[in-house]
Amino acid sequence: MSNVSIFQSSEERLFLPIMSTLYNQFAQPYGWLIFRIIFGGMLVIEGWPKILDPFAQVGFVEHLGFYPGWLWSPLLAVMQFFGGMFIVAGFLTRPVAIANAVMLAITLWFHFSHPYGHAFLTPAGIEALQAGSDFFTPEGISRLSDGGVKFLHLVQLKAYLASLFWTVGTLLIAAFGGGYFSIDRLMKKQF
Repeated sequence: MSNVSIFQSSEERLFLPIMSTLYNQFAQPYGWLIFRIIFGGMLVIEGWPKILDPFAQVGFVEHLGFYPGWLWSPLLAVMQFFGGMFIVAGFLTRPVAIANAVMLAITLWFHFSHPYGHAFLTPAGIEALQAGSDFFTPEGISRLSDGGVKFLHLVQLKAYLASLFWTVGTLLIAAFGGGYFSIDRLMKKQF
């Protein structure tokens, strides 16, 4: 490995040396802060319903093989909600991000191992839809005319991509830590 920092934009390495100050003193520290705030904030938002009902995920986590569910479900809630707050503040950023990355990698695995299925409707359901009904909006009819195959595949793709995005994002935060604007930076030692 090289001892040259890939994030240090020295004037000698830039085609436009005048940009060095902008990159080093503004774009990189503030860009990383915004990235960390968005990721941590979204973990807080996703964790809030779990904090309100910390045992709601007991069956789900046990279905994934994490026993006892009464322990893992509240732990998941705390990790997302308070972990998100820690990431926003840049406090214990790396260990909290690693814990969330593991949880999000399990989510990614879950979406691959438990796909939504092929369609929403059975052939009889498609027939009932095509017969006309006041139960469906025109948009619903257009999305479900093939039984929901195209729509469900789109939802599945979004689940894969979102889980991949969240997993990689938290791994990046774990790799690079809190950054310039963080409590971690103020501490004498970091993880």
